[in-house]
Amino acid sequence: MIIITQSVHIKVTCAIIEKEGKVLCAQRSEKMNLPLKWEFPGGKVEGGEDLATCLKREIKEELGVEIDVLKRLPSNFHIYSNLKLELIPFRCSLQTFEIDLLEHAKVLWLPVEKLKDLDWAEADVPIVDYYIQNYK
Repeated sequence: MIIITQSVHIKVTCAIIEKEGKVLCAQRSEKMNLPLKWEFPGGKVEGGEDLATCLKREIKEELGVEIDVLKRLPSNFHIYSNLKLELIPFRCSLQTFEIDLLEHAKVLWLPVEKLKDLDWAEADVPIVDYYIQNYK
């Protein structure tokens, strides 16, 4: 007997939010998958939603702020067990500035050279590396 397991492919946007030479890093809460790992905040693209609209919605839901989406960066494809993830990063800036932690444990503003000091979710690591190489 052959059992075929279907893997799910999802698109997830994430925001590299820049302000005064620093980048916003968000720590996942203990209740989330990958608890206490660091990530660039964002979330799943919903049916019919364009990427920028998704990212703006997710950042508003997670951090209570509005952003400008500036530039798309290269996607990272990552597999977590039966989940194929396309993580799609965008450079962003804040339109509103009062962050409310609605889902994350905490956020930090770090200079680019300190980004590697955090324990990042695996899917975010290549995006961190690309950002460091290209936006020091």
